[in-house]
Amino acid sequence: MTEYPTMNGAESVVRSLHGAGVSVCFANPGTSEMQFVDALDRTGLMRCVLGLFEGVVTGAADGYARMAGVPAVTLLHLAPGLSNASANMHNARKARSPMLNLVGDHAVRHRGFDAPLTSDVAGAAAPFSDWVKTATSPDTFARDAMEALGAAMARPNRVATLIAPADIGWDEGGVVAPPPPPPDFAPLDEHALERAAGMLDAETVLLVGGRVLEQPDAVALLHGIADKTGARVLAPTSNRRCDRGAGRAGIDKVPYPIDMALETLAPFKRAVLIETVPPVAFFAYPGKPSLLLPESCEVMTLAGLDGDGPAAIAALAERVRASKLIAPVELPPSPAAGAITPATIAAAIAHALPDNAIVVDESISGGRDIWRATRAAAPHAWISLTGGAIGDGIPMALGAAVACPDRPVVSLQADGSAMYTIQALWSQAREQANVTTVIFANRTYEILKKELFAVGANPGRSALDMLDLDRPHLDFVSLARGMGVPARRIEDAAELQRAIADAAHEPGPYLIEAMM
Repeated sequence: MTEYPTMNGAESVVRSLHGAGVSVCFANPGTSEMQFVDALDRTGLMRCVLGLFEGVVTGAADGYARMAGVPAVTLLHLAPGLSNASANMHNARKARSPMLNLVGDHAVRHRGFDAPLTSDVAGAAAPFSDWVKTATSPDTFARDAMEALGAAMARPNRVATLIAPADIGWDEGGVVAPPPPPPDFAPLDEHALERAAGMLDAETVLLVGGRVLEQPDAVALLHGIADKTGARVLAPTSNRRCDRGAGRAGIDKVPYPIDMALETLAPFKRAVLIETVPPVAFFAYPGKPSLLLPESCEVMTLAGLDGDGPAAIAALAERVRASKLIAPVELPPSPAAGAITPATIAAAIAHALPDNAIVVDESISGGRDIWRATRAAAPHAWISLTGGAIGDGIPMALGAAVACPDRPVVSLQADGSAMYTIQALWSQAREQANVTTVIFANRTYEILKKELFAVGANPGRSALDMLDLDRPHLDFVSLARGMGVPARRIEDAAELQRAIADAAHEPGPYLIEAMM
């Protein structure tokens, strides 16, 4: 290991993280993190990306991890800053994205005086983290950071939060620590493999998620298994990442609306799970179940969340003598001139996507047709909102662009949820991230209107006022330009297709407000 002269705790952490392959820091630092700002500057070992709100920082780290396969580090300020970041920590946790949060705290000697920002940092971290620890000494600080990195990279990936009292960072005595060992997959159970092979027929569903969806060959093998046995293949409603498009096997998802989900899964008497868990309704509804598979359905796990799903599929395909299958699909017709609707916006995006794009989907209700319409679009990666905490899309697009600067990012964004983390546009401009943001401007929380009716309500004016985005209307073109992002408003579907295609081929960020 390289020997360094005397260093403080913060520098030892930065050097250790860099040595373990962490190369990006998304940050919104405060006074308690100035020693890390200094260490990052002096060492020059990481790219530092500033977010103007902590939810931008963790959302960007989520998008980065989904595309890079390794975590960035986030730098956050005390419990209030961590709390601002928590919604997108929640989304990352539900996506099982690796995330490493470094959160500053008051110096140990200062904690007892109840300063204005004194609060329970560990308590704030716990609901949104899988692993939490507070550093106690400069000489063990880097070792704690490597333990945190190991927790984030475990199988399945996790959200790890390391709390850094200010004096532990600025005091000398830091020692560089070696990287954590690489994680292992849980071994494949031969008895489970035999049982799964025996369950496959027309009344069986293969539910698959996780790493499987990131490997098109594994999905193609699944379709070969289904073709051989009569089983059906489905993915969960929300997923960390799916690599798809022309020349790759597509996959249907369990629908979001509960009635459609129950109808989709009703025929199945058996379910084989691979890197996923039994599907659950997003919410409870009067007179409807929480678990979406039929109550009598026999459920077994071939590969758990800690398993190697692609390897399990390869073994299952060998057992039933199946080979890869990619069914031919066609693009929908290009949209004609006319109104922008869910159907025409889906067709426009399907034709406009450039090769090797990254699609970031937080389109909510306005994007309901896009997944199916883009099955034959140019090959692309698809990452989407997972935990249901809206406000992930624009920051995730920033993180994905930082992870893959050579790939165009197309961000499909509902207007209401865009306002949660609109500050991410400023970071996109500052980093010159190659992101085309398409705002689905229906000027309402349309999905909440559907939910209101789903619980049996008969809404009046006061209820609808809480769900409409009017008085005044949002002006995303002005908002974007005010943060350094060129923008335009479009009301025609054919023009929308041309605008997306043109923007995606130009460097730097661009925003299109699509009036629906």
